[in-house]
Amino acid sequence: MMFGRRGSQRVRVGYAVWMRVQVLYFGVLKDAFGRENEELELAEGATVADLLRGFRGRIGFLDSIAVAVNQEYAKAGDVLKEGDEVALLPPVSGGTQVLKSFCGKGKRAQG
Repeated sequence: MMFGRRGSQRVRVGYAVWMRVQVLYFGVLKDAFGRENEELELAEGATVADLLRGFRGRIGFLDSIAVAVNQEYAKAGDVLKEGDEVALLPPVSGGTQVLKSFCGKGKRAQG
């Protein structure tokens, strides 16, 4: 995935046709990414797992994130469709160590 640019981002998963999804960031993820949402381009047929793979290395607690597609909890194998709204929901409790890495040692996360 190409990061650092505003506008559409692409995640390559080996398909030729692209679709757009809207990704919403909640909690500490808003601070980590510096925005509330962004539009991503994914290969048609991409799954939730494909989308999350594009975030490897950027989110330290990726395995703990809950994902909702169109306001319903989703599984890794769920196939995304053009225009889907994908919400990334970080852990809300028990993630003290991870929150320290985003918010600075000894500070509390707000959001």
